[in-house]
Amino acid sequence: MGRSGGECDRAGIRRAKSYGRLANGRVPGPAPDIDVSQHSGSKGEFRSQMAWLRENGYYTLSPEEAFLFLTGNRMPSEKCVWLTFDDGYSDNYTEAFPILKENDMKANVFMIGKSVDKGHHLTENQMLEMSKAGISIESHTINHLELNRMTAEQQEAEMVQSKELFDHIPDQDTTVLSYPVGRYNEESLRRSEEAGYKMAVTTEHGGLQGTKGCMLEFRFHPGYQSMGLRH
Repeated sequence: MGRSGGECDRAGIRRAKSYGRLANGRVPGPAPDIDVSQHSGSKGEFRSQMAWLRENGYYTLSPEEAFLFLTGNRMPSEKCVWLTFDDGYSDNYTEAFPILKENDMKANVFMIGKSVDKGHHLTENQMLEMSKAGISIESHTINHLELNRMTAEQQEAEMVQSKELFDHIPDQDTTVLSYPVGRYNEESLRRSEEAGYKMAVTTEHGGLQGTKGCMLEFRFHPGYQSMGLRH
């Protein structure tokens, strides 16, 4: 997986970074409210942001499409965005999911293995419904611990067990890992590849470069439940 860096070409895939914004602070164009540097926001703000993306011709990517861009510069549209949510809070289903469906958008939830069916997090049935509607469920490890503070064997267990879990629940090949709080080291890179992940994402600002531009991830940080998608 490539390294983060620099601004994007306007024709590139937009991948808004975690804790971050689209295209170095804004989606190109007159979109004053589409800034996700805050870690949570109101339901109305989220609805407006998604409507703006749709009205301005942005195509939402699946993990598979993001991978094809990174490895082969295959772009399904001139303007693309990868929408991701961290931790799998229950209002990803109750609040965000209906808005994504209204706008016919795909997205990605990085789910913590130990939190499945636990209070204020997604249930297995909710994840199954979302998966069938184009919302990908990917790995945020089992226990959401900082990988760079763990032994190689502990990192491997976190990655392998979570991949096995999310391979099983929606009957898929889980291909993307989100490093908890963005922390990783060289061992994390090696172990994630050995575990069978094709991509891993972190919280470094910038973009992943390809010959056709830069891919940014529009990433929603925890807070859509604990802080609330406020009405």
